[in-house]
Amino acid sequence: MPSPYDDELHLLCLFPHDAALKGLKIRHDASPDMVAAAERLHAKGLTTLPDGGYLTSVGREAAEHSHRLNDLLHVPMAMTGT
Repeated sequence: MPSPYDDELHLLCLFPHDAALKGLKIRHDASPDMVAAAERLHAKGLTTLPDGGYLTSVGREAAEHSHRLNDLLHVPMAMTGT
């Protein structure tokens, strides 16, 4: 069963690796789940605006971890030795 955290992680992964100068704008026609995830990230102090904006310093750290986790989970099976 999907978790609300899935959408938050997805949004964090949408920020580019060099996200200090790049932000996101969650459009008015985005899915309600994405809008809610953006609002939760803002409420947690990870973004500057409820509809995206820029990552805060804590948000940049969270995005870096999200990117790393995403990379680890998407390693091709041949590389894992299984």
